Amino acid sequence: MEKIYIIHENKEWTTHLTTRLEELGLPYEEWHLDEGVVPLTEEPPEGVFYNRMSASSHTRDHRFAPELTGAVLAWLEHHGRKVLNGSRALQLELSKVNQYTALEKAGVKTPKTIAAVGKEHILQAAKRIGSTSFITKHNRAGKGLGVQLFHSTASLEEYLYGPDFEEPVDGITLIQDYIQAPEPFITRCEFIGGKFMYAVQVDTSEGFELCPADACQIGDLFCPVGEEVEEKPKFRIVEGFADPIIEKYEKFLQENEIQVAGIEFIRNSQGEIFTYDVNTNTNYNADAEKVAGKYGMLELAHLLGKELEAVTEKQEVY
Repeated sequence: MEKIYIIHENKEWTTHLTTRLEELGLPYEEWHLDEGVVPLTEEPPEGVFYNRMSASSHTRDHRFAPELTGAVLAWLEHHGRKVLNGSRALQLELSKVNQYTALEKAGVKTPKTIAAVGKEHILQAAKRIGSTSFITKHNRAGKGLGVQLFHSTASLEEYLYGPDFEEPVDGITLIQDYIQAPEPFITRCEFIGGKFMYAVQVDTSEGFELCPADACQIGDLFCPVGEEVEEKPKFRIVEGFADPIIEKYEKFLQENEIQVAGIEFIRNSQGEIFTYDVNTNTNYNADAEKVAGKYGMLELAHLLGKELEAVTEKQEVY
């Protein structure tokens, strides 16, 4: 019997989806790929495969989960299985350098960024970028890894050679121009099936530590899981959001074979949009969705159900 296979390494981020699949009566199986084998001499099972592998897996002691997932996706794609968020999506999830070059190719503006390996080269990159204020972040990130704001190269040097420096898992640190927004928020656009679903406004007044969930205790630049109630919510779905950037984002997703993603941007004082993150392991904020009456995981479950129906019908023909 064909079923939906969910590829992941963090059950806490997956239960919201499996709950919706159960509500719809859809058959599924979880592949928790923190370790395992890839039987290249065998054919994979029939069904629909949805990749939710996270760039931050190493922070949960799943250091090689993305590499294992890459092998599994190659195996699935070789055999022509239906995969949502396949190898290209994983490649972008694991590298902001790849994200930014792909976004720019699609005509989407990103902040000025320099990638560097080695502390001396990171410092040189900060001097080269020519910005009064800049941030550091990890190339292979998620969970806000390595995100620090600096207003001088002297303060960066102190950080680099001090006890608090975070070494990126892939060795690549990014120096990025700091975009000063006139109001303290960023916007995240959610896409399912490659099509725009809604935009969320995220309050940044408390800095980079924006995640309200127990599952995301350290400072995520955006990690919208959870149900914490606040007087002023950090996450608010914007009704009737419309902007030409949506068409560019949808084109970008199509060109890179990404079906499910959250894309984040910030506006500067001139109203220009700068896109700085593509999250192919997207989650949704429960409180914001309840207020708006829109439910990302439910829409995703419906999409997976339709894909499974199509695969099943194809098998019956053969």
